[in-house]
Amino acid sequence: MQDSSAFSNECDRGPRLNQLSGFFSETAAGRSGMPLRRPAVDMRLMPNDALLHQLIELHSRRQGYFDRHYHASIPYRLEEECRMAHALLRYGQTRPGHLLVYTLGTAEGTMARVISEMSGGKILSLACSPNEENYKCFMAFGAPLGASFFLGPFHHLTKEHLASTDELACFSDGFDVILEDTTFQMYSPNRADQVAFLAEHLKPDGIALFLEKFRAFDASDYRAREEQKNLGFKAHYFGADEIARKTNLVLNTMHECEVTLSDMANAVTAHFSHCVVTWNSGNFYGLAASNDAGNLSRYLTSMLQPAIPVEYVYEPKPYSDLAGWLSRHNAGL
Repeated sequence: MQDSSAFSNECDRGPRLNQLSGFFSETAAGRSGMPLRRPAVDMRLMPNDALLHQLIELHSRRQGYFDRHYHASIPYRLEEECRMAHALLRYGQTRPGHLLVYTLGTAEGTMARVISEMSGGKILSLACSPNEENYKCFMAFGAPLGASFFLGPFHHLTKEHLASTDELACFSDGFDVILEDTTFQMYSPNRADQVAFLAEHLKPDGIALFLEKFRAFDASDYRAREEQKNLGFKAHYFGADEIARKTNLVLNTMHECEVTLSDMANAVTAHFSHCVVTWNSGNFYGLAASNDAGNLSRYLTSMLQPAIPVEYVYEPKPYSDLAGWLSRHNAGL
């Protein structure tokens, strides 16, 4: 990893805190970017699981403004968030003591708050965002049991800051699980240093979860998946003018900070021995990585099957080993 001050300066100059800051503030406050209707889980895709149904109901009540925009923008991302939260609840039940979870840059931190509430505080969670509007949504239902919020960008939350803050000191020795949720792509394409920064905050046997939008190997495939997303999903929630506005305002800028799955694999495998694809929706992929094969297996077996129509799922599919799939892909197999 490059010098920490150089990395921090690079992030400070990133689009998220500069040219895109107005978009995030306005959306987090509910002043723009709101869908025509509130996204709801498609229960036809979900199994009959009592814990899952309880989670979905609470998650719906805890959502803030940015979540409504976000879950209306990515096909079946809401179902995947509930699937991930359910897996973390089940995974936490397999471990003694508290499970320390950090959702890095996740707006109002709805998932973090929900899993802490539902676990009765056994899962201690931390969410972060540089927007005060997100913090207000996080606190809208009162201080949640076991859940904390850092008001600032992810790269300002250092080990030293954690250790010196009473409320956050319990996290200073590292997290059991860290989720990076479409955050790095808002700052720069420097996945090597971004993943290195995340790895520094993870316990040696911890699990790193990544959910990002990736560049396709073929630009025409990328465009086709974007069109599928816009016409087949987003059009249910946004008018054509709003879709075009966001494309011009945000997505074209964000695209410059996206990387390929191959780039991501290089960054992840520099720190983790195992990396598995857990989800796919068009140009979006979910990944789970760890140096502890047993812990990773326990998390993966805690996951329900992805809740998404097959037409949105491309290669590599869940549960592909990322490095193995890329090797076969590059070899033309």
